[in-house]
Amino acid sequence: MTTTTAKGSALSLTDFYDVESLYSSEERLIQSSVREYVRSEILPHVGEWWQEGFFPPELARSFGELGALGVTLPERYGGAGASYSAYGLVCREIEYVDSGMRSFVSVQSSLVMFPIHAYATEEVKLEWLPRLASGEAVGCFGLTEPDAGSDPGAMRTRCRKVGDEWVINGVKRWITSGSRADVAVVWARDEGSGKVLGFVVPTATEGFQAVDIKTKASMRASVTSELYLDDVVVPERYRLQVEGLRGPLSCLNQARFGIAFGVMGAAQACFDEAVAYVSDRPAFGEPLAAKQIVQERLADMLSEITKGSLLAYRLGRLKEEGKDHPARVSLAKRDNCRSALSVARAARDLLGGNGITTEYAAIRHMLNLETVATYEGTDTVHTLVLGREITGHNAF
Repeated sequence: MTTTTAKGSALSLTDFYDVESLYSSEERLIQSSVREYVRSEILPHVGEWWQEGFFPPELARSFGELGALGVTLPERYGGAGASYSAYGLVCREIEYVDSGMRSFVSVQSSLVMFPIHAYATEEVKLEWLPRLASGEAVGCFGLTEPDAGSDPGAMRTRCRKVGDEWVINGVKRWITSGSRADVAVVWARDEGSGKVLGFVVPTATEGFQAVDIKTKASMRASVTSELYLDDVVVPERYRLQVEGLRGPLSCLNQARFGIAFGVMGAAQACFDEAVAYVSDRPAFGEPLAAKQIVQERLADMLSEITKGSLLAYRLGRLKEEGKDHPARVSLAKRDNCRSALSVARAARDLLGGNGITTEYAAIRHMLNLETVATYEGTDTVHTLVLGREITGHNAF
């Protein structure tokens, strides 16, 4: 495993508390293979892709060949049957390179493959999961709307039953992979019962349209779209067997879990870059690294990464024991996003003027993490989830 060790120190700056030793050999092997691929094949190019606002379409199959899609699913559906911790480590290694790359994998695995595996019929599982696992097919998740983000219960997208089919109308916004997707998991409110229902919607269906959002200053190496559904008709067999917000919220819990791991990868990348920079950059006759204030910043950054890594590890084991209560996931998502953002901002500052150019990674990670801290539940939403757990009062 590649490590960075400070001069004169026996301690690894990439794993200060030796957290990786707590994982199984299989989990570390998966982590190592993903690390090797993304750092050799993606890292040299991702800054340019981000600058151009481009996500290479061939990466879907590359991630599939790597085994990074649907890691936890059974092998019969194309997964690896690996642990949730292994999935978390995959997210961490990919986000070391870029949050947009990890977002693609998170959406494919947690927001598309997970609900199909959990709630679709066996026929639909076999139709879509192997193709999604290989990267042959790309999926997207349609929950957020122009006026319904933190409050998914306010969704305006509607569905109605007509014979043995469902007709869906509505607009979804901020949808990762929307225009690249072959299939969408779409959530809509039933005009009859008022319940929220989920559907597997092939994007080639008449009335389905995806339009990319081009004005982003974040997640630029990721495709983000608006979805328009105009009398989109899907058969009953494509309806997911779950009712109410429990369905989409269970998916978000999966994605938030991966984020808690992933953002520590982005933080580590920023820290690595900052350490290398201040070690070489002279100021007043000596390296910046010799200055007390710089060392204080680096110590705080290392502390945040170490605490976040330990938190992610424990959350993974709790999830594998079936104890991943949503409030526990909220705490990890909220706090690790806070930590990662603080590390990225500190790195950008330590790089001085060079910190604002995409020739270095800090500004790219910092801007990406502004999005990560917002999607799959804002900092405020997760704070209120924790507050409700503490007090018993719902303050939403």
